[in-house]
Amino acid sequence: MSLAPVARPANLGPATPPSDEELVLKVIPMPADCNANGDIFGGWVMAQVDLAGSVIPARYAGGRMATVAVNEFLFKQPVRVGDLLSFYSKLVRIGRTSLTVKVEVFAERIPAQGQFVKVTEATLTYVCIDEQGKPREVPHRPAMTAG
Repeated sequence: MSLAPVARPANLGPATPPSDEELVLKVIPMPADCNANGDIFGGWVMAQVDLAGSVIPARYAGGRMATVAVNEFLFKQPVRVGDLLSFYSKLVRIGRTSLTVKVEVFAERIPAQGQFVKVTEATLTYVCIDEQGKPREVPHRPAMTAG
């Protein structure tokens, strides 16, 4: 049985970074982060999203926290060596012990600076933990607005 190759999504064209999310990380992937096809490893992108996603919850955690779930992760476009990646994040839910964030990643394709392509989006949940690794309540609970 042979499998047909999976088609990559068509170029969705230029995108605009979100104005209602916070820029939490910028990074440039390097050649050591490439797979055999010349694209950046998905796992490398996932690790960067986890780092970016933890920035806002860390403000509310008041101590240790851990990634408890990757609720959704979508690779929309390949990431290339030399792309300038911008990671935007927004708090979407605060539970008793957990915080959920949305992360969107945009690439500026060098040399086309100032033109963004959305390459990845994800939703992750972090849980506040005590010194024994057990869940604890979120100590700083701001009021969430509907959105």
